[in-house]
Parts: sequence; structure tokens; C-alpha cells
Amino acid sequence: MIPSGPDSPATPLLVSTPADLRVAATALLDAARSRGAADDRPSLALVPTMGGLHAGHAALARAARAANDVVVASVFVNPLQFGDQADLDRYPRTLEADLRLLGAQGVDLVFAPGVEDMYPGGEPLVRVSAGPMGRLFEGASRPGHFDGMLTVVAKLLNLAQPATRALYRAYFGEKDAQQLALIRRMVVDLNLPVQIEGVPIVRDADGLALSSRNRFLAPDERAAALVLSRALVALRERAERGGPLDLAAARAQITAEEGVDLDYLDVVDPASFAPPGEPGPEPHAALAVVAARVGAVRLIDNILLPAPR
Repeated sequence: MIPSGPDSPATPLLVSTPADLRVAATALLDAARSRGAADDRPSLALVPTMGGLHAGHAALARAARAANDVVVASVFVNPLQFGDQADLDRYPRTLEADLRLLGAQGVDLVFAPGVEDMYPGGEPLVRVSAGPMGRLFEGASRPGHFDGMLTVVAKLLNLAQPATRALYRAYFGEKDAQQLALIRRMVVDLNLPVQIEGVPIVRDADGLALSSRNRFLAPDERAAALVLSRALVALRERAERGGPLDLAAARAQITAEEGVDLDYLDVVDPASFAPPGEPGPEPHAALAVVAARVGAVRLIDNILLPAPR
């Protein structure tokens, strides 16, 4: 049996089929129950990933490990959410390194299926639709991306759902803010029995949000990409001082950076990605979101803005 917990790093148990996932997860939950989990109701956490893992994914696994008896991670490069075959082909596939990273965070079980395991009948004829929110921002730039993402997340949530009585949580990064908002909405709209947990963005010391795509940036491109986080921080500082947001100036700051092609920079409601509502008796924070292409690499980032005072 795999040691559990961050103080005993080990290679997690690796399975590739849904049947083996269910058997292994059930055994781990039974073992947690026999160890005396609270109220005889152990908890299972799912950390879905596409691999190419970095410190941001490690933060997801640590958050899951800290709050749950059993931690399952998935590693699956989902073809349904790639509109460009070249982008799919070059997505990093580093399973051995991913297993080491996950094991160091105390992950118990890794589900790494092949495409035929996830889609045994070929590309699914029935998919989850992201609806109107899925056609905004990232959805406008990457048509069909969110339908493919929600379809695979729904399948993963179903496959990892505990077969025995247990608490069930799934962990996603806040860097992919629109993805997180859509997953939360899917869980509510489809009555899925899982609690969704967001984990804050992890940044390098210079402010660049960690991404599996950062490895494709040349040194000069990486330096240019820092304009995204600088623009977001400037917006937050302006909001903290109580001044009006100057999105035009922030957009100009980004477009002036050589090698950076801005897609969008806007402020949205973090739950719906619609424009923030009018201030009311209970002011709500807003989210500044940005996407740009730096060289051949598309990057996204966001920052939470304080509620109006």
C-alpha cells in the first residue's frame, strides 16, 4: 500500500482504466475508514490535470492532501479541448516526471488513461455544452474548447466518484478562471455530488503565472510576457486606491510591448463572466482577465479586484 501524506513521498499507484480506478479508489477509501476517518465518512479528492505538471499543480495536490483522506490525480491530454492539432501534438507529455511531482505531494493514486480508455466509442456524440458563458472570452477565441473541457471533467468526476459513502471534492486552479467558473456552474446545474475547490494562482518570483506553456517561451518572450501581470497589478492597485479603472491604459500598456499580441483585457463578474453588476448594498469583487499571444504561445492570467468601497 502506498504511504499517504507529504512526509512520505512515494510513487503513486498508477492505473489506466476506469475499472481499475474504481477498484483502487474504493480500496483506499476502505483503508481510510478502517483507520478511523471522521464519522466513518472518509473524504476523497480528485485533482484533474493534463500533465506537464509544475509548481502550480503541486499546489493543487498539496491543498487536496491537506484536507482529504484519499487523493486521486488524473493525467489526461484531452483532445476534445484542442482546436488545433499542432497544439495538441506539442502539449508536453511528461508522465514519469508528473508521477514524481504528485508522489512528493502525497498523492495516493494517479489515473492516466489513454484516449481509447476515456472515449471507447471514438469521439463522443453526446457532450456537455458550456452554453452562453462558454462563448465568451476564451470560448470566443477557442470555439468548442469549453464544451470539450466540460465533457471530460464531467466524465472524470463521474469515474472518480466514491462508490462508498464518502465526502467528495475536486480541485482546480484559479488561473483558469473561466474554466473554474464553468465547472462550478456545471456542478450546480447538473446536480453533481462534488464540492469544487479553487486554489490560488502560483507565480514565479517575477510575477509570471505558472503555466505548462511557459516552457515554450524564448527568454526574450518570457521577459515580454511579464507585461500581463504588471498590467493586472496596476489595475488592482488603482482599484485599492478607490480610483476608476482605466482599461484603455492597461490595454495600451500591453499592446506597446514588442512581441505581445493582446486578445482581451476586461473586468468581469467572477461567477458568470458577465460585466460586473451595478454596486448594491453588498458590493462584490470583480475579476480582471487577460489573454495574449506572446510569440507562438497563448497565455492567460487574472487578478481579483477589491469590491468598491
